[in-house]
Amino acid sequence: MRLTRDQVEAMSQKIVRGLIRDELITADHPEKAIDLLAQVFAADLEAEERLNEEVHELLKNYSDEINRGMVNYQELFRKVKSKLARDRKLVIS
Repeated sequence: MRLTRDQVEAMSQKIVRGLIRDELITADHPEKAIDLLAQVFAADLEAEERLNEEVHELLKNYSDEINRGMVNYQELFRKVKSKLARDRKLVIS
């Protein structure tokens, strides 16, 4: 599921404010921590989106086999994406 910028911001706020409330971290300027966390999430989401696009491009080479039902596109997509993520040391969901 693709998160919107607003969802990323809300999630970042909830995490940082929860950590502060539970006294697991302190922050003189919580908004800076929220912005930083939101940037990290956004960068991670963008990396995964670029990976998805790359996998779609790679699988175009197998469109004949996929169209003939010789290969399950979703399963192949998942396997190729997992391998590329593992090779690049990316953490994906």
